[in-house]
Amino acid sequence: MLNLPLWQLTGYRALVTGATKGIGEAIVDQLLSLGAEVFLVARDNALLQEKLENYRQGGFAVEGLAEDVGRPGAAARIMEEVTARWGSLDLLVSNAGTNIRKPTVEYSTDEFDFLLNTNLKSGYELCRAAYPLLKTSGGQQPGKAAIVFVSSVSGFTHTSSGSIYGMTKAALHQLAKNLGVEWAPDGIRVNAVAPWYVHTPLAEPVLNNPEKRAAILGRTPMGRTGQPEEIAATVAFLCMPAAGYITAQSLAVDGGMLAWGM
Repeated sequence: MLNLPLWQLTGYRALVTGATKGIGEAIVDQLLSLGAEVFLVARDNALLQEKLENYRQGGFAVEGLAEDVGRPGAAARIMEEVTARWGSLDLLVSNAGTNIRKPTVEYSTDEFDFLLNTNLKSGYELCRAAYPLLKTSGGQQPGKAAIVFVSSVSGFTHTSSGSIYGMTKAALHQLAKNLGVEWAPDGIRVNAVAPWYVHTPLAEPVLNNPEKRAAILGRTPMGRTGQPEEIAATVAFLCMPAAGYITAQSLAVDGGMLAWGM
Protein backbone atom coordinates (compact mmCIF):
# COMPACT_ATOMS: atom_id res chain seq x y z
CA MET A 1 0.00 0.00 0.00
CA LEU A 2 1.29 3.47 -0.89
CA ASN A 3 2.11 5.85 1.91
CA LEU A 4 0.12 9.05 1.26
CA PRO A 5 2.93 11.46 2.21
CA LEU A 6 4.90 10.08 -0.73
CA TRP A 7 2.52 11.94 -3.03
CA GLN A 8 2.50 15.41 -1.53
CA LEU A 9 4.86 18.33 -0.98
CA THR A 10 3.57 19.85 2.24
CA GLY A 11 6.47 21.46 4.08
CA TYR A 12 8.62 21.80 0.95
CA ARG A 13 10.00 25.06 -0.39
CA ALA A 14 10.53 25.30 -4.15
CA LEU A 15 12.21 27.79 -6.47
CA VAL A 16 10.87 27.92 -10.06
CA THR A 17 12.38 30.01 -12.86
CA GLY A 18 10.40 31.17 -15.88
CA ALA A 19 7.47 30.91 -13.50
CA THR A 20 4.74 33.14 -14.96
CA LYS A 21 4.00 31.61 -18.37
CA GLY A 22 3.53 28.29 -20.11
CA ILE A 23 5.15 25.27 -18.50
CA GLY A 24 6.63 27.34 -15.66
CA GLU A 25 3.25 28.68 -14.60
CA ALA A 26 1.78 25.19 -14.73
CA ILE A 27 4.64 23.90 -12.56
CA VAL A 28 3.98 26.58 -9.95
CA ASP A 29 0.27 25.68 -9.94
CA GLN A 30 1.06 22.00 -9.53
CA LEU A 31 3.59 22.46 -6.71
CA LEU A 32 1.25 24.78 -4.82
CA SER A 33 -1.64 22.33 -5.19
CA LEU A 34 0.56 19.65 -3.60
CA GLY A 35 1.26 21.83 -0.57
CA ALA A 36 4.63 23.42 -1.37
CA GLU A 37 5.62 27.02 -0.85
CA VAL A 38 6.95 28.47 -4.09
CA PHE A 39 9.42 31.24 -4.95
CA LEU A 40 8.70 32.52 -8.46
CA VAL A 41 11.37 34.04 -10.72
CA ALA A 42 10.49 35.73 -14.02
CA ARG A 43 11.64 38.68 -16.11
CA ASP A 44 8.36 40.63 -16.35
CA ASN A 45 7.88 42.31 -12.96
CA ALA A 46 4.33 43.50 -13.69
CA LEU A 47 3.17 40.01 -14.63
CA LEU A 48 5.07 38.51 -11.70
CA GLN A 49 3.39 40.81 -9.20
CA GLU A 50 -0.01 40.03 -10.72
CA LYS A 51 0.60 36.28 -10.36
CA LEU A 52 1.86 36.64 -6.79
CA GLU A 53 -1.21 38.64 -5.79
CA ASN A 54 -3.55 36.09 -7.38
CA TYR A 55 -1.85 33.22 -5.57
CA ARG A 56 -1.92 35.03 -2.24
CA GLN A 57 -5.61 35.80 -2.63
CA GLY A 58 -6.09 32.07 -3.12
CA GLY A 59 -4.36 31.39 0.18
CA PHE A 60 -1.11 30.06 -1.27
CA ALA A 61 2.32 30.80 0.22
CA VAL A 62 4.43 32.46 -2.50
CA GLU A 63 7.40 34.77 -2.81
CA GLY A 64 8.98 36.16 -5.96
CA LEU A 65 11.69 38.14 -7.67
CA ALA A 66 11.83 39.80 -11.09
CA GLU A 67 15.12 38.69 -12.63
CA ASP A 68 16.50 37.64 -16.00
CA VAL A 69 18.29 34.36 -15.25
CA GLY A 70 20.58 34.88 -18.24
CA ARG A 71 22.13 38.06 -16.84
CA PRO A 72 25.52 37.93 -15.12
CA GLY A 73 25.15 37.50 -11.38
CA ALA A 74 21.46 36.53 -11.57
CA ALA A 75 21.88 33.25 -9.68
CA ALA A 76 23.62 34.96 -6.77
CA ARG A 77 20.94 37.65 -6.58
CA ILE A 78 18.14 35.09 -6.67
CA MET A 79 19.66 32.96 -3.93
CA GLU A 80 20.35 36.02 -1.78
CA GLU A 81 16.61 36.74 -1.89
CA VAL A 82 15.63 33.14 -1.22
CA THR A 83 18.01 32.99 1.73
CA ALA A 84 16.82 36.32 3.13
CA ARG A 85 13.13 35.45 2.89
CA TRP A 86 13.18 31.73 3.65
CA GLY A 87 16.61 30.66 4.82
CA SER A 88 15.99 27.22 3.35
CA LEU A 89 15.26 25.49 0.04
CA ASP A 90 14.21 21.95 -0.87
CA LEU A 91 13.45 22.06 -4.59
CA LEU A 92 14.92 23.87 -7.59
CA VAL A 93 13.07 23.76 -10.91
CA SER A 94 15.23 25.32 -13.61
CA ASN A 95 12.60 25.97 -16.26
CA ALA A 96 13.50 29.28 -17.90
CA GLY A 97 14.49 28.92 -21.53
CA THR A 98 14.12 30.48 -24.95
CA ASN A 99 14.98 29.94 -28.58
CA ILE A 100 15.92 31.58 -31.86
CA ARG A 101 15.13 29.36 -34.85
CA LYS A 102 17.46 29.74 -37.81
CA PRO A 103 20.10 27.79 -39.78
CA THR A 104 23.36 27.21 -37.92
CA VAL A 105 25.48 29.41 -40.20
CA GLU A 106 23.15 32.39 -39.65
CA TYR A 107 23.53 32.70 -35.86
CA SER A 108 25.49 35.68 -34.59
CA THR A 109 27.92 35.43 -31.68
CA ASP A 110 25.52 37.47 -29.56
CA GLU A 111 22.66 35.07 -30.31
CA PHE A 112 24.87 32.10 -29.45
CA ASP A 113 25.82 33.67 -26.11
CA PHE A 114 22.22 34.66 -25.38
CA LEU A 115 20.89 31.14 -25.88
CA LEU A 116 23.68 29.48 -23.91
CA ASN A 117 23.35 31.94 -21.05
CA THR A 118 19.56 31.59 -20.83
CA ASN A 119 19.12 27.89 -21.48
CA LEU A 120 22.24 26.34 -19.96
CA LYS A 121 24.46 28.61 -17.91
CA SER A 122 21.53 29.94 -15.87
CA GLY A 123 20.64 26.45 -14.66
CA TYR A 124 24.26 25.54 -14.00
CA GLU A 125 24.85 28.69 -11.95
CA LEU A 126 21.59 28.33 -10.03
CA CYS A 127 22.50 24.77 -9.04
CA ARG A 128 25.84 25.97 -7.71
CA ALA A 129 24.30 28.90 -5.87
CA ALA A 130 21.49 26.78 -4.40
CA TYR A 131 23.76 23.91 -3.39
CA PRO A 132 24.37 24.97 0.25
CA LEU A 133 20.64 25.22 1.02
CA LEU A 134 19.81 22.05 -0.90
CA LYS A 135 22.60 20.17 0.88
CA THR A 136 21.16 21.23 4.23
CA SER A 137 17.72 19.97 3.16
CA GLY A 138 19.14 16.71 1.82
CA GLY A 139 21.16 16.21 4.98
CA GLN A 140 18.05 16.49 7.13
CA GLN A 141 16.10 14.02 5.00
CA PRO A 142 18.07 12.18 2.28
CA GLY A 143 16.41 12.51 -1.11
CA LYS A 144 14.14 15.37 -0.06
CA ALA A 145 16.21 17.93 -1.92
CA ALA A 146 15.72 17.79 -5.67
CA ILE A 147 16.64 19.66 -8.83
CA VAL A 148 14.62 19.31 -12.03
CA PHE A 149 15.71 20.80 -15.36
CA VAL A 150 13.04 21.43 -17.96
CA SER A 151 14.83 20.36 -21.10
CA SER A 152 13.56 19.17 -24.48
CA VAL A 153 13.56 16.15 -26.76
CA SER A 154 15.84 18.36 -28.88
CA GLY A 155 18.54 17.30 -26.41
CA PHE A 156 18.10 13.67 -27.54
CA THR A 157 17.65 13.95 -31.30
CA HIS A 158 17.62 16.41 -34.16
CA THR A 159 14.58 18.67 -34.41
CA SER A 160 13.91 21.83 -36.40
CA SER A 161 14.43 23.98 -33.29
CA GLY A 162 18.05 24.81 -34.19
CA SER A 163 21.50 23.49 -33.33
CA ILE A 164 22.19 25.85 -30.42
CA TYR A 165 18.89 25.05 -28.72
CA GLY A 166 19.60 21.33 -29.12
CA MET A 167 23.13 21.77 -27.74
CA THR A 168 21.89 23.51 -24.61
CA LYS A 169 19.23 20.90 -23.94
CA ALA A 170 21.63 18.00 -24.46
CA ALA A 171 24.02 19.66 -22.03
CA LEU A 172 21.25 19.83 -19.41
CA HIS A 173 20.77 16.08 -19.73
CA GLN A 174 24.46 15.53 -19.08
CA LEU A 175 24.42 18.02 -16.20
CA ALA A 176 21.56 16.05 -14.62
CA LYS A 177 23.64 12.88 -14.89
CA ASN A 178 26.78 14.45 -13.46
CA LEU A 179 25.13 16.28 -10.58
CA GLY A 180 22.81 13.36 -9.85
CA VAL A 181 25.86 11.20 -9.19
CA GLU A 182 28.10 13.85 -7.62
CA TRP A 183 25.48 15.18 -5.22
CA ALA A 184 23.77 11.90 -4.31
CA PRO A 185 25.85 11.62 -1.09
CA ASP A 186 24.46 15.04 -0.12
CA GLY A 187 20.87 13.78 -0.40
CA ILE A 188 20.19 15.83 -3.54
CA ARG A 189 18.43 14.20 -6.49
CA VAL A 190 18.86 15.72 -9.98
CA ASN A 191 16.74 14.92 -13.03
CA ALA A 192 15.52 16.45 -16.28
CA VAL A 193 12.15 16.44 -18.03
CA ALA A 194 12.27 16.63 -21.83
CA PRO A 195 9.02 17.68 -23.54
CA TRP A 196 8.12 17.48 -27.21
CA TYR A 197 5.87 20.25 -28.58
CA VAL A 198 3.65 21.74 -25.87
CA HIS A 199 1.09 24.54 -26.12
CA THR A 200 3.17 27.44 -24.74
CA PRO A 201 3.98 30.99 -25.90
CA LEU A 202 7.42 29.78 -27.03
CA ALA A 203 5.89 27.11 -29.30
CA GLU A 204 3.00 29.20 -30.66
CA PRO A 205 4.83 30.52 -33.76
CA VAL A 206 5.44 26.92 -34.86
CA LEU A 207 2.11 25.40 -33.82
CA ASN A 208 0.16 28.22 -35.49
CA ASN A 209 1.73 27.26 -38.84
CA PRO A 210 -0.62 24.62 -40.35
CA GLU A 211 2.12 22.90 -42.33
CA LYS A 212 4.50 22.67 -39.38
CA ARG A 213 1.74 21.61 -37.01
CA ALA A 214 0.75 18.79 -39.37
CA ALA A 215 4.38 17.63 -39.55
CA ILE A 216 4.65 17.64 -35.74
CA LEU A 217 1.45 15.65 -35.28
CA GLY A 218 2.57 13.27 -38.02
CA ARG A 219 5.67 12.44 -35.96
CA THR A 220 3.73 11.95 -32.72
CA PRO A 221 2.16 8.51 -32.09
CA MET A 222 -0.45 9.99 -29.74
CA GLY A 223 -1.51 12.36 -32.50
CA ARG A 224 -1.54 15.54 -30.44
CA THR A 225 0.71 18.09 -28.80
CA GLY A 226 1.24 18.21 -25.06
CA GLN A 227 -0.34 20.46 -22.46
CA PRO A 228 1.68 22.46 -19.90
CA GLU A 229 -0.11 20.65 -17.07
CA GLU A 230 1.18 17.29 -18.34
CA ILE A 231 4.78 18.47 -18.18
CA ALA A 232 4.18 20.10 -14.80
CA ALA A 233 2.78 16.87 -13.36
CA THR A 234 5.93 15.02 -14.39
CA VAL A 235 8.12 17.69 -12.82
CA ALA A 236 6.07 17.53 -9.63
CA PHE A 237 6.40 13.74 -9.49
CA LEU A 238 10.20 14.02 -9.67
CA CYS A 239 10.05 16.51 -6.78
CA MET A 240 7.95 14.26 -4.54
CA PRO A 241 9.13 11.62 -2.08
CA ALA A 242 7.46 9.09 -4.39
CA ALA A 243 10.40 9.63 -6.75
CA GLY A 244 12.92 9.36 -3.94
CA TYR A 245 15.01 6.65 -5.68
CA ILE A 246 15.14 8.41 -9.04
CA THR A 247 18.16 10.53 -9.89
CA ALA A 248 20.50 11.32 -12.81
CA GLN A 249 17.70 10.64 -15.32
CA SER A 250 16.22 12.53 -18.28
CA LEU A 251 12.59 11.62 -18.90
CA ALA A 252 10.99 12.34 -22.27
CA VAL A 253 7.35 13.48 -22.14
CA ASP A 254 6.71 13.37 -25.84
CA GLY A 255 3.61 11.40 -26.78
CA GLY A 256 5.89 8.62 -28.01
CA MET A 257 7.79 10.73 -30.55
CA LEU A 258 11.29 9.51 -29.70
CA ALA A 259 10.29 5.84 -29.75
CA TRP A 260 8.62 5.94 -33.16
CA GLY A 261 10.90 4.44 -35.77
CA MET A 262 10.05 3.76 -39.40
